[in-house]
Amino acid sequence: MMLALARCLRRSAAPAVCLVLAATAGSADAQARQDPYLARARAILREVPLIDGHNDLPWELRERFWSSFDSLDVARRQPRVMTDIGRLRAGGVGAQFWSTYTPADARNPAPARTGMEQNDIVHRLVARYPDTFVLARTAADIERAHRDGKIASLIGLEGGHMIENSLGLLRAFYRDGVRYLTLTHSRNTDWADASTDAPIHGGLTPFGREVVREMNRLGMLVDLSHVSDSTMWDVLEVTAAPVIFSHSSSRYFAPHPRNVPDDVMRAVARNGGVIMVNFVPEFIYRPTYDWSLVRDSVRRALRAGRGDTAAGRVAWERAHPMPRPALGVVADHFEHLRQVAGADHLGLGSDFDGISETPIGLEDVSTFPALLAELLRRGWREEDVKKVAGLNVLRVMREAERVAAGLQQELGPSTARIEDLDGARR
Repeated sequence: MMLALARCLRRSAAPAVCLVLAATAGSADAQARQDPYLARARAILREVPLIDGHNDLPWELRERFWSSFDSLDVARRQPRVMTDIGRLRAGGVGAQFWSTYTPADARNPAPARTGMEQNDIVHRLVARYPDTFVLARTAADIERAHRDGKIASLIGLEGGHMIENSLGLLRAFYRDGVRYLTLTHSRNTDWADASTDAPIHGGLTPFGREVVREMNRLGMLVDLSHVSDSTMWDVLEVTAAPVIFSHSSSRYFAPHPRNVPDDVMRAVARNGGVIMVNFVPEFIYRPTYDWSLVRDSVRRALRAGRGDTAAGRVAWERAHPMPRPALGVVADHFEHLRQVAGADHLGLGSDFDGISETPIGLEDVSTFPALLAELLRRGWREEDVKKVAGLNVLRVMREAERVAAGLQQELGPSTARIEDLDGARR
């Protein structure tokens, strides 16, 4: 603990922050001494940056804490959320894609405005805690931050509705630091079908294809979490760069439409992309998925009966508690993905602070090493665990940057409009 405190103070961090970090480090060190696999996992994260593809802290800050770091000072232990600096350090997090999210049905304020305000939260996070965070836009930025002992902060825009059918807005978001765009959220956009909405386009429209091409030209990663199977296939046909699933799991274990089927996994491997495994219980564990179907039917019945929906929901869930998976279930997804797509195409996409329940053993951002330790315990090679931790995402980012550099030599910004490309289909 004293060594961790001294190291922190040498970086000129606030003494109060250092005390929290040192206490956390002392607990982590004690655990590692008891578990050799955990010790190996922590050693790996000193060598390579752990990159998490999806954390919803910005939306939590907006919805519950008035978008203010005075209301939620993450330099202190914050049990009301799953993320704070002490637990990020304990989890060995080297880079975080902060999700900047807006509900898919949002109209007032306009989605683009809310998206920009979410991005502003990430910029303010970095400015508020400069001893911990640094804004990253490239793979090289992440590697530099890791060498400097800082956490690289990247922005992932969760929902194509926030570009409001405008390639100009897409470019504005890129200039503001957005490095991936999730093409849809829970509802279709005017140019792409979502996984949890009735299909209307059959995948991508012509304008949707132009969105993907412009993202390739910019160097913005195409994120296929939340999109329909048809949209997945259309993107894989159009894209010139590797794709990502920023927070999705395997449909082999739970038939949720948000998950990735095996044939798409194999196609992502051929594309060179990466699937970043999600921790949402109903996505990863069949008993929880089945429970969620019953829960949803109960909620519909309560609404139809015009009863006290909130009280009825609470009473039902108290009488029928959610089956909660263990950490090993998430490891099972990695095992299956490795078998189908290969270890070069796996990553981490927790969805912390975007979910109300987690697997047992993966309660917050401090627990990533426990998952990597479980993979090592199952006989995974350290080289493959390093890929899962972050090397695969770095490779994908570098390739997207390389593709963009080439396209920018050939093409200028697209001036296409949805009205011209899609016409009456819109």
